[in-house]
Amino acid sequence: MKNEIRDIVIIGAGPSGSVAAGYLEKQDASILVLEKQKFPRFSIGESLIPRCMDNFEEAGFLDILKVQGFQKKYGARFIRNNEVAEFDFSKKFGNGWDWTWQVPRADFDKVLTDDLSTRGVDIRFETEVTSVSYTNSFWTIKTRNHTGEENEITCKFIIDSSGNGRVLAKHLDLEAPPKIYDHSSIFTHIKETHRPEGIEGSQITFEVLNTETWFWYIPFSNGSSSLGFVGPNSWFKKFSGNNMEAFKQMLLETDYYKGRFDEYPFNFKPLLYNNISRNVKYVYGNGFALTGNSAEFLDPVFSSGVAFATESGLLAAKLAFREINGKKVDWENEYSKYIKKGVDVFSTYVKEWYSGKLQDIFFHPNPNPHVKEQICAVLAGYVWDKKNPFVRNHSRILENLHKLIKKEKIV
Repeated sequence: MKNEIRDIVIIGAGPSGSVAAGYLEKQDASILVLEKQKFPRFSIGESLIPRCMDNFEEAGFLDILKVQGFQKKYGARFIRNNEVAEFDFSKKFGNGWDWTWQVPRADFDKVLTDDLSTRGVDIRFETEVTSVSYTNSFWTIKTRNHTGEENEITCKFIIDSSGNGRVLAKHLDLEAPPKIYDHSSIFTHIKETHRPEGIEGSQITFEVLNTETWFWYIPFSNGSSSLGFVGPNSWFKKFSGNNMEAFKQMLLETDYYKGRFDEYPFNFKPLLYNNISRNVKYVYGNGFALTGNSAEFLDPVFSSGVAFATESGLLAAKLAFREINGKKVDWENEYSKYIKKGVDVFSTYVKEWYSGKLQDIFFHPNPNPHVKEQICAVLAGYVWDKKNPFVRNHSRILENLHKLIKKEKIV
């Protein structure tokens, strides 16, 4: 068994781990990336939001991503019965990017890791972490690769970006009850050979089936499209048969999209994720930080997953680099509380989406343009901008706005 020494080990090569590695490579840090799977590999989280762009840029990926021809995403559309709510990122409150991408993650993530490899980053694919231990300010990580070869790495810091693998959460007993309970998701891809022109064939759309259940349509530039449902576990129990049969029954529940995809076979058997929300007791400790889905995952309704993954991956990398270079880091305030502020904002919006209050706000027939701009900035991922009242007072302002809407209906 070989024993290697690195300053920082990153577990996971998805967007969170790749952004962390990209930043650290630019600092010429001593790093190693461990990835359990072989790339390309399928992953969910295909709709990005503009805040991601800031993080990709700082990690050195923006130029390579721009030439890939991924489908540009300029906003999002929500449909409920005959009501339509559209958000244009160029008409949001404050500064920041006004577009991003809709991406098949297998291709997107491989672009990131290929670029890291070109930049000289050591990425070990098909390598599983089998144990971790922390002694005298150093981690010992044991790994096994696909050939059965075992290795041992000693490092000063671990950035856990393992996503659903949740390596440190499992090894260190960090799992905690999620903020959103009893929601599941099922999804697949199709190849659209007769895709409509314009917005119908280019923009992400969410169709509301009922207050707690919705369907997504995400078209990609390669002709494939992602289709999926999110809802309470009780809704999924309504459908019989295997995942393929159940998904076809679910498509019949849509109104706007009913019949549109009937001619297309599924690219793969629909994948079901039960109880999709995740949480941990804490996101950092001596010599480690959890990022992205390895820490917390709320709900896919506002596509916040990759934004939080890249935000936390980049910040963890910055702070870890400072720490290993002997500088004092206040992980509670600089990392945990910072990330929590953004999570709390999105948590409010997710909670009020499923309560129906935010849906009433979205589908108001005459929305106030200034209010819509401020909500749009939240949907774009700028959830740390305290100049925005819909960030600063997120819980109270949504509640008060909904009360005003209800009063209008009574009058």
